[in-house]
Amino acid sequence: MRIFDPHIHMTSRTTDDYEAMYAAGVRALVEPSFWLGQPRTSPASFFDYFDALLGWEPFRAAQYGIAHHCTLALNPKEANDPRCTPVLDALPRYLVKDSVVAVGEIGYDSMTPAEDTALAAQLQLAADHGLPALVHTPHRDKSAGLRRTVDVVRESNLPMDRVLLDHLNETTVKHAIDSGCWLGFSIYPDTKMDEDRMVKILRTYGTEKVLVNSAADWGRSDPLKTRKVGDAMLAAGFTQDDVDQLLWRNPVAFYGLSGRLQLDVPKPESLHEGNSVLRGGE
Repeated sequence: MRIFDPHIHMTSRTTDDYEAMYAAGVRALVEPSFWLGQPRTSPASFFDYFDALLGWEPFRAAQYGIAHHCTLALNPKEANDPRCTPVLDALPRYLVKDSVVAVGEIGYDSMTPAEDTALAAQLQLAADHGLPALVHTPHRDKSAGLRRTVDVVRESNLPMDRVLLDHLNETTVKHAIDSGCWLGFSIYPDTKMDEDRMVKILRTYGTEKVLVNSAADWGRSDPLKTRKVGDAMLAAGFTQDDVDQLLWRNPVAFYGLSGRLQLDVPKPESLHEGNSVLRGGE
């Protein structure tokens, strides 16, 4: 089973997770930029973080045979802090980097006017840079949040079929399908979706333009949930081809819209005395 996890926050995970993910079949992933668990206080902290997603994490993933890509953005939660909004002006110099395969996560957290502004601006940045967009739908009042998100996307210059609506569930899937966007589902131990509920949705709506992710982050989460969805699908009677479409071909197709996917990444040739952390020059 080959797996491309299209949304996982490896900054918050350990090297043991990389090792276990490879053993489970994960060969590629996308790490969206997100919040750090506590508020950032300046744009500079975003820039250090973006640099880590462009350099350090791809190096760390490559040691375990996994191709690492990222999406960059001012996330919805921190779009409400005026200390952070200058990030929008700096994003263009990051969005031209080779391993950036979408603008994201963008979207809504509390559905504020500041979030409206940030979402519209970053949809335009995606259109300007020829990139798709990864859109975070809010965890509260999901149905209203999805409808508001779809309305903003329709008003933008980014085609609907270049947008992935993430964190969907049973209450939002039908409207998301009707929008013409790609569909994303985050599989968690407790919150969001689980693998059995996901299989029921797949039985009803099929696997076309659907992506599932572990979205593993700082909280209780499981970076092997993509594999567990695949196993649950096989147990429910889906074919190996169905699983391959969901866990590999669909994320490759969506993020391939960027023209930047690099799925064959060689491991680093040498490490200092076998140490997995390179210190760099003085």
